[in-house]
Amino acid sequence: MSDTLLGALALMLVFEGLLPLLNPGGWRRIFARVMQLSDGQIRFIGLASIGLGGVLLLLWR
Repeated sequence: MSDTLLGALALMLVFEGLLPLLNPGGWRRIFARVMQLSDGQIRFIGLASIGLGGVLLLLWR
């Protein structure tokens, strides 16, 4: 279990690093837009991300 969790964390970090590496200007624009969102909107994005990830895990297994 811990190997799977560590692998998932490593893969997430790889994907998170792709946009700033390949398009730093685009990453800055996206980050600036996120800073303008309200807390509720950011929470909804987080909830949707968790939900989508959970569904994908259920489908993958």
